[in-house]
Amino acid sequence: MGVDLRAPRTLVGVSIELSDRPEQAAPAARSYQVRTYGCQMNVHDSERIAGLLEDAGYVRAGDDDPADLVVFNTCAIRENADNKLYGNLSHLAPVKSDRPGMQIAVGGCLAQKDKDTVLSRAPWVDVVFGTHNIGSLPALLDRARHNDAAQVEILDALERFPSTLPAKRDSAYSGWVSVSVGCNNTCTFCIVPSLRGKEVDRRPGEVLAEVQALVDQGVVEVTLLGQNVNAYGMSFADPDQPRNRGAFAELLRACGDIEGLERVRFTSPHPAEFTDDVIEAMAQTPNVCPQLHMPLQSGSDRILRAMRRSYRQTKFLGILDKVREAMPHAAITTDIIVGFPGETEEDFQATLDVVERARFSSAFTFQYSPRPGTPAATMADQVPPEVVADRYRRLIALQERICLAENEALVGTEVELLVVADEGRKSAKTQRMTGRARDGRLVHFAPGTASGIRPGDVVHTQLTAAAPHHLIADSGVLAHRRTRAGDAHEQSRTPTTAPVGVRLGLPGFGAPAAVPADAGCGSGCGS
Repeated sequence: MGVDLRAPRTLVGVSIELSDRPEQAAPAARSYQVRTYGCQMNVHDSERIAGLLEDAGYVRAGDDDPADLVVFNTCAIRENADNKLYGNLSHLAPVKSDRPGMQIAVGGCLAQKDKDTVLSRAPWVDVVFGTHNIGSLPALLDRARHNDAAQVEILDALERFPSTLPAKRDSAYSGWVSVSVGCNNTCTFCIVPSLRGKEVDRRPGEVLAEVQALVDQGVVEVTLLGQNVNAYGMSFADPDQPRNRGAFAELLRACGDIEGLERVRFTSPHPAEFTDDVIEAMAQTPNVCPQLHMPLQSGSDRILRAMRRSYRQTKFLGILDKVREAMPHAAITTDIIVGFPGETEEDFQATLDVVERARFSSAFTFQYSPRPGTPAATMADQVPPEVVADRYRRLIALQERICLAENEALVGTEVELLVVADEGRKSAKTQRMTGRARDGRLVHFAPGTASGIRPGDVVHTQLTAAAPHHLIADSGVLAHRRTRAGDAHEQSRTPTTAPVGVRLGLPGFGAPAAVPADAGCGSGCGS
């Protein structure tokens, strides 16, 4: 005997009636945009934010489209970062008032620093979250919508590694992989330890599993990230993982065994802890690039002492000598601060002397900016701004001269380039493409008769001209190799990586298995 499914039915006092009416269309997915300020670690964290949001059903907004959610992932290293954020937030206030349901979230280092101040200066912000709880963002957004009230959640300690969160990567050919979070140094100018916390290292197996997951999806270049990468191995989150001063060198060598990984880079080792085994690993591991970022900060021993940098000029230059002995063509970049409190003309001249001797391929230069809560901010003898500006101009002039000379010395040589998405402002006019050499230098090249070259492919060309910040190769392409990364870029496929590792406080044992190639999230600062 059949049952009339359209007849009203009552279950525990609830009337249910099936209807011929068509189901209502599901509401459109909310769109998002992530705006990133600051260092490579912030870019890495933004990829995690994107992965979390897409896992929660959000879709990335088009470049020119309005977004239902705008997330600011912020930096607090420089004072102008504050001004930039609050200026951009003020510009969004009228946009939000004209767009019902729009949300704004502020995360990252500046949020960690300012906490409730963000809402006092920009009360139209919906969510404020810190560096330690990126994973809370989707829940905080939901709570803010439900309660129609702003949500602020700033944790004082790392809740989980960002790597234990899903990630939507920005590039089809190059990926960021964090080896650690936080820093144990106490440099007097630096706000990072108070915002990122003490150093906590990931297990080597977890790092390698994430690298493998990226390579499985076509990525050919990986950059290992950390506030102080060469301290890796000293502060493992897993209490059963013994301290290992040689862990970073071992990690570099292990990356050399990953088939399909063509380039390995790393950021921001601290000169005080830079060891010979890392240099040996760099020189002996073919896919580790001959590029080193070694932050100097100052060439004056007196200023280095005031900065609480536990190395001196002689040690710094000695490291560079060892690197160049092992890798004669290595490109070495640096960070330099001008105008640290108490800096005299003699101190500044010592910095110029080191720059002249070091022959940096490029330098990230900064006028000293006092950051609240750092010892240097309250030091006596703050250098007058006009003096700082004059010294800064002189430093830039010297470094530009050195950059040009070092680049001119390369003219006529052959280079291997990983083709990148357009980084040249004049590329359309000059009909050039852009690539990165193995030493990290930027090269604009003319394809000549070669065709079908995509970002992610590898080309060989000959350098024909030099400028301080880039090189030119107008003689055509000598060789072109198509890659899986190029295929992925051409098809607009960027990797999604599933969470790799375990939450802090819940260590596992042994190296985790590599993440499968098709695994995803469900939706397709320096020392």
